[in-house]
Amino acid sequence: LGTSASTLLKLLIGNDSLDPAVFSAALRYVQIRCLGMPAAVVIGTAQSACLGMQDVKSPLYVLAAAAGINFLGDVLLVRNGNPWLGGAAGAAWATVLSQYGALLIFMKWLTAKKDKIVKDCISPEDSIETATPGDGKDSKNLIRVTRGGVRRPAVKAIRKNLFSSSKRGKDETENQPKKNEALARGFLAGKYKESDVLNIADLDRSTARKFLPFVIPVTTTSIGRVSGYLAMSHVASSALGTLDMAAHQIAISIFCCLAPVVDALNQVAQSFVPGIFARKKSKERALALRRTSINFAKVGASFGAVIVGLVTFGVPFLSRFFTTDPMVLERVKNAIPGIAVFLGFDGLMCIGEGTLLGQKDLAFLRNMYASFFFIVPAFMFRLKRRALSGIPVGIGTMWGTFSVYEVVRTILWLLRVVQLQWKTEKEAELADDGASS
Repeated sequence: LGTSASTLLKLLIGNDSLDPAVFSAALRYVQIRCLGMPAAVVIGTAQSACLGMQDVKSPLYVLAAAAGINFLGDVLLVRNGNPWLGGAAGAAWATVLSQYGALLIFMKWLTAKKDKIVKDCISPEDSIETATPGDGKDSKNLIRVTRGGVRRPAVKAIRKNLFSSSKRGKDETENQPKKNEALARGFLAGKYKESDVLNIADLDRSTARKFLPFVIPVTTTSIGRVSGYLAMSHVASSALGTLDMAAHQIAISIFCCLAPVVDALNQVAQSFVPGIFARKKSKERALALRRTSINFAKVGASFGAVIVGLVTFGVPFLSRFFTTDPMVLERVKNAIPGIAVFLGFDGLMCIGEGTLLGQKDLAFLRNMYASFFFIVPAFMFRLKRRALSGIPVGIGTMWGTFSVYEVVRTILWLLRVVQLQWKTEKEAELADDGASS
């Protein structure tokens, strides 16, 4: 990314009319930010591991500390007059410092000793192995540990009421910790040191190979997600004019602030569904998956409705903090219907995607996002051709087109969840018939 930043920025901008000073600032920003990529990967992995243990406190503490580092870095560096230390470059350095700060805090947090380590805890390697479908005994053990022995009582109550079809056994209840705690703290105590994360020689290749089947599907999914946003930015900067480009920047900024509210549902679904999916095939398992999916759909729809209200009434108000130009503000209003539709469906989309990931339906997601990688930009480039040919095209049309993609994606995800549920219930019936015979 650092070596190809100039070429990628020119492709994204799409024209040669940009002020060289602006381009240079953008180039420095990208080149500095890419230095934080290694830390970002480790932070994301550690956060996912914590969520897999139903520990939401540890990532919250660490990322809150990182946000503080970022804020202090912005205050100290952005006002600096040096082009490589201040301005956009200063903001980039502040983010990189916060990423490596979060990395060090996370490693210290996970490897620090604590007074009481929860019993019946399994190693990350065992988690990968026991999560493999086909071994009923190990799968039950994984559920007992990840859904019982290392879960907070409050989370237990929520899961029992919302996402379970039967009561837990006595042994699971007795294993509950007596107080709320950040469960991932000290999880790697005595096993790893902070420096081990950078020591490639200590890599367990047999464990690493277990992740290989996930590399292509997850990478394809991630790239497919961002292709639409890149295409929109390209169209706005290359064909829609200065006013629409300014309005799009405001719209995308507000959009990125609101989207994480529902994007978190994706991770929640990925955290809850695998424990149920790993159970032995039975009618109880099928019922639990059905109940979980229905409840998640209700939550996703509720979040979407709230976000629609925030977009409808919040965007006109918040956009005034970005500019006072009435023409730009008018164009921002044109984007509100598309943003509202997109985020209104985003809750259901995230729930559907998280459920599919929780059931390891990686091939389906890989194929869909590989298709969207080409389809969504193709429609955006069509808008670009229309704009360059003189046909009026604004960010309202662009965001409306983007919202259609979200609606289609949501419908496909939910239909796939229904299809998998039907398959699960059929497998449960066959399993019960085989056991009875």
